Amino acid sequence: MGSGLFGTTSFRIMEQGLQFTSDNKKVIAHNISNVDTPGYKTKYLSFSGVLRDKMNVNSRFKKELHLEQNDLYIDEITKGQPDGNNVDYEVQSALLKSNAIRQEAIINQIESEFRMMRAAMRKS
Repeated sequence: MGSGLFGTTSFRIMEQGLQFTSDNKKVIAHNISNVDTPGYKTKYLSFSGVLRDKMNVNSRFKKELHLEQNDLYIDEITKGQPDGNNVDYEVQSALLKSNAIRQEAIINQIESEFRMMRAAMRKS
């Protein structure tokens, strides 16, 4: 984002948070859609390297690709079905719900910021 009102740190962080939750929803939905695909390995999205730091301690995941500020990791260790698929539908469903709650919280924060700005503009 550029300078001015939407270039503030607060708005940039919220924008990145919304982008992460949007990308994360796609990754989780992709995992769920492949729950019956033989050999499919569960993927996880990491925001700004938080998971990457953990990967240095735990080599459970293999980095697959870098998406702007987010990294996609493949779970190569978790045992799954005999066909090699390691997607746990219940875990992915819970992650999807958690992601939706996070996204809703960010949207509520953005709306709150706009309400405060409108109130400040009315007073001036």
